[in-house]
Amino acid sequence: MSADLPSGVPKVMVIYGTRPEAIKVAPVIKALDEDGALSPIVVVTAQHREMLDQVNEVFGIAPDVDLNLMAHGQTLNDIAGSVITKLDAVLVEHKPDAVLVQGDTTTVMGAAIAAFNREIPVIHLEAGLRSGDMSSPFPEEANRKIVSQIARVHLAPTDVSRENLLREGVRRENIHVIGNTVIDALQWAVSRPEKLTASELRGLDEGGRRVLLVTTHRRENLGENMVRIGNAMRRLAISYPHLVIVWPAHRNPKVRASIAPQIGDLDNVISIEPVGYGEFSHLIARSDIVLTDSGGLQEEAPSLGKPVLVLRENTERPEAVAAGTAKLIGTAEDRIVAEVAQLLDEESAYAAMANASNPYGDGQSAERSVSIIRDLLSVAQKQ
Repeated sequence: MSADLPSGVPKVMVIYGTRPEAIKVAPVIKALDEDGALSPIVVVTAQHREMLDQVNEVFGIAPDVDLNLMAHGQTLNDIAGSVITKLDAVLVEHKPDAVLVQGDTTTVMGAAIAAFNREIPVIHLEAGLRSGDMSSPFPEEANRKIVSQIARVHLAPTDVSRENLLREGVRRENIHVIGNTVIDALQWAVSRPEKLTASELRGLDEGGRRVLLVTTHRRENLGENMVRIGNAMRRLAISYPHLVIVWPAHRNPKVRASIAPQIGDLDNVISIEPVGYGEFSHLIARSDIVLTDSGGLQEEAPSLGKPVLVLRENTERPEAVAAGTAKLIGTAEDRIVAEVAQLLDEESAYAAMANASNPYGDGQSAERSVSIIRDLLSVAQKQ
């Protein structure tokens, strides 16, 4: 991304490894590239491989360095060790003036430590999220707390995130509330023409049927929790035959084994392979309700007016719950069925969530981020 920029331009190395990270750093990379006063160096670890590549392709991002760390059966310690070891050589070679990481993955934690050990300023995008439970989500809660101890600049999405950081002793002048770049990415994606290419989805717009989008993948939900989610999906499909349930099946075989057998014989449940980011954004837009244990969807769906029922007991995104755009419902089978049924049956309950104000920003977070990075590196914007 930086090959055509003149020497002497401050270099900002953006490091990421998973699909969610890629979505949220893409607007910042594009803004850095367009700014002219800063030179982005894009490094991917490929902690996720195929899903990461799909997002890069959608946004037209060609990484400068690909560490290609993905390996079958790798442990969290395998990933962390590889990130720190392999990234160190990249830092020595490229000598960035700052390193930007996003979120809370093992890639983020390892990259922040590697940069810190080389005395390179760390910029943490989406800083300050906290669930208050080190075991949920795991290992993300620990990762983001570790990065907060290392980062020089904290780009917090909301006032709640800023307050979390202040309570932990982060200096106020190092925290900047910018909104969440996921809204920048989503607004860009849904503004582009995109067809739902999966053959099972091609009739989704026919007949005005309501759509429930379900995504499940969290480690803490594997096992009995996931089985209960599958049971609830089955009951909802049978009770509401005109409802279409769309389940992009996560690639984790444990997730598929827990849910697929319970829904495979139902005509109004569509199980599909994971789709690319552009197509998934349009699938959110086409849905009426989102049932998920994902973090990012708690931010994305409300910006499109879609109620989110969260299959977790806690969340590091309490702003959505406070605003009324998301609701924590856990994984008890009867609770899941009851909460979805209420939104399907009660127009006022649906409207209260669908029309609530989204707390995650206005789609200008990437531009704010670049302005703050310029200040950190003491460079003026080029006109």
